[in-house]
Amino acid sequence: MYYRGNYMDSGDAREMGFKRQRIMDQGSSYYATPPGSSYMYNPPPPPLPPSYSYHGQPPPFPVVRLRGLPFDCSETEIADFLHGLDVVDVLLVHKGGRFTGEAYCVLGYPLQVDFALQRNRQNIGRRYVEVFRSKKEEYYKAIANEVYDSRGGSVPRARSADESKDLAEHTGVLWLRGLPFSASKEDIIDFFKDFELPEKSIHITATFEGRPTGEAFVEFASADDSRAAMAKDRMTIGNRYIELFASSSEELEEAVSRGRVLEKPVDGRDPNEVTSILRMRGLPFSAGKDDIMDFFKDFVLTEDAIHVTFLSDGRPTGEAFVEFASTDDAKAALAKDRMTLGSRYVELFPSSIEDMNHAVSRGR
Repeated sequence: MYYRGNYMDSGDAREMGFKRQRIMDQGSSYYATPPGSSYMYNPPPPPLPPSYSYHGQPPPFPVVRLRGLPFDCSETEIADFLHGLDVVDVLLVHKGGRFTGEAYCVLGYPLQVDFALQRNRQNIGRRYVEVFRSKKEEYYKAIANEVYDSRGGSVPRARSADESKDLAEHTGVLWLRGLPFSASKEDIIDFFKDFELPEKSIHITATFEGRPTGEAFVEFASADDSRAAMAKDRMTIGNRYIELFASSSEELEEAVSRGRVLEKPVDGRDPNEVTSILRMRGLPFSAGKDDIMDFFKDFVLTEDAIHVTFLSDGRPTGEAFVEFASTDDAKAALAKDRMTLGSRYVELFPSSIEDMNHAVSRGR
């Protein structure tokens, strides 16, 4: 349990510990909002900025999930990692009495979640840490699991990465790390040759500059297949050994929404070849079709030609696809790359009808 700052109604960390324990003792309320005010979070008195209006709805619970933490990581190190933010609580996640390398961090305000996400892939020690949005229900469920673990008499201890992988929950998605930068979808299909994998189930990620990151997500037919595929962990592609981790469709969507995905359609088209479709990245979350039409005011666009994408929970990704009247128009529109919409600069990338349909069909 960790508390820093004066956001809660008591500045005493021990009192905060008692509050979390009272939440734990409420039983089923881990999974739903407790009646009345929450012990863990009270809405801040300052009004939210106009761009963060929730239209009469309560603001989202300000919690993030960290993954890839060193197995000897302390709560204080996590709070230092999030320096400058109001860290209300740090919950280290254990399973079977062993630290999983994951943690939940409750922050002082909903807006601070966006700042925490900017720490994604920054380091604690020699390990880079991934930061994801989370939900109050997931945080409360983690608390409930910690209570169950502690009442079972297990004593938390550090554990190896291999032990963590053995206990991971599988959803049918694996995250690959350590790929050769030249690795293609065909190489990954060959690596998993014992499984039926279409090209569209493989997502190789890239940096903002379009260079491969050495990572990919693979969607298997079932959770059983992804679990069986873990037997390939630390086997090689070329001269590189590949690390495999259980992942989820939500993490895949988050990765795709943040960074470019190297897609190679079956017709062999160069992914950088300009077609009549452009992908926009970095849009303000409040941006609508009218804003995008104004951004491209030198071109004739209809609302039907603009496709703003969303995550599975309905939140905007900050991306959109735009269909232009011709390839020449799309090429000319690339001159707007890194120009601003509101206070955000917007990146533009050539795309395709296949990529656009795939993003829209996945609820993005």
